[in-house]
Amino acid sequence: MKNSLLYCLAAGSLALSFFFERPADASAASRASVAPVAAEASLLPDLMTVLPANDPTLPGTTPAAEKPAPTPAELAASRDSLAYHYYAQTLGLHLSFDENKDLLRTVTDWIGTPYSFGSNSRRGTDCSGFVTRVFREVYGITLQRSSRSMFGTTQRVPKAEMQTGDLVFFRRGKGPIYHVGIYLKDGKFAHSACNGGVMVSSLNQPYYHHNFYAAGRVPAVAAAATRAAEALMARAE
Repeated sequence: MKNSLLYCLAAGSLALSFFFERPADASAASRASVAPVAAEASLLPDLMTVLPANDPTLPGTTPAAEKPAPTPAELAASRDSLAYHYYAQTLGLHLSFDENKDLLRTVTDWIGTPYSFGSNSRRGTDCSGFVTRVFREVYGITLQRSSRSMFGTTQRVPKAEMQTGDLVFFRRGKGPIYHVGIYLKDGKFAHSACNGGVMVSSLNQPYYHHNFYAAGRVPAVAAAATRAAEALMARAE
């Protein structure tokens, strides 16, 4: 009987401890779930202080003023910048905005044209044919057809004073002039080579450095360059 009473008391104590402990666990869980929310709420004022006042995604704010549309002059300058960048990449040159864009564009269009002796078309051209076509398209000037004839109608220019649009002539030893190209800048010239067609090469390459003979300036081109420079100075004033 005594043992039965002890068993009943133990069972009752266990039941009471169960009912008293569960609410405590529930309260702890509730506090744990509320803690992150409270922490986030405490950070809200700090976040609001760093958010831009004109953020259009926030209620009660006004959108920032829209950037004005570019002017025609700005659009033209942007197009020129892209064009010069393309020419510089294609021709391997360091260009500024005062270069002859017509010459650069025309030479770029001819790059890759195969070599063809006696021809002067986009299907194939030799060195003098390439030069005559470029001068006709860019300057409206008709040059002599052969490199030797071109040499006889140009003004001699020291190598150190060459300008864009000058002609560069080559010969082997004391032989006749056999090759001609158009000087660009940075020691580079455009020409139609029998081993690769229209390309840009450097006068510093051993072959061209060894066979370089002279540079010549076409008088009409020099006069046009002078007029263009004077017009540019006049606009600047």
